[in-house]
Amino acid sequence: MRPGGRRAQGRARREGEVAFPKPRWKPSRDALKCPKGIDAVTAVSIACEADGFSRFATASGFAAWVGLAPSEHSGGESQCRGGITKAGNRHLRRPLVEAAWHYKGASRSPKDLTKGQSVDAATRRHANAGVRRLVDRRRALGEAGKRSSVANVAVARELACWCWAVGLMAEGA
Repeated sequence: MRPGGRRAQGRARREGEVAFPKPRWKPSRDALKCPKGIDAVTAVSIACEADGFSRFATASGFAAWVGLAPSEHSGGESQCRGGITKAGNRHLRRPLVEAAWHYKGASRSPKDLTKGQSVDAATRRHANAGVRRLVDRRRALGEAGKRSSVANVAVARELACWCWAVGLMAEGA
């Protein structure tokens, strides 16, 4: 198989589980795996790059740090919003945008826990509410006639906000 084939992806996924056995990352990793589209490697990436969700005051602040905030050209009373700024952490932006594609045809049902994953009930409920919200949002954007890529980035921004909230709950803050 080629280097980026299925074996390599499976190996990377297992290494994501094993590479961070430190207790510091486990609660965040387990909680961040609850939303659809986020696997072990993506969850570890988000947890490590964020290095503590409590350092961000708001969810929109975290989304802006990732580079998923809309640009704005305002003057006086007029407001004109543009595309995302991309002025942030591209190492997180890419997996979040890729994870958002899972919501295109996803069901509203929650994702099952994996073996060894332990998440408290409140965090899991919040993550499941996020899944329902993101599935509905993606569907509404599609019905409104938005281009698929535009709808996906909008869902990725909101996914980043939900990841911040779930990560903050996992940290116990």
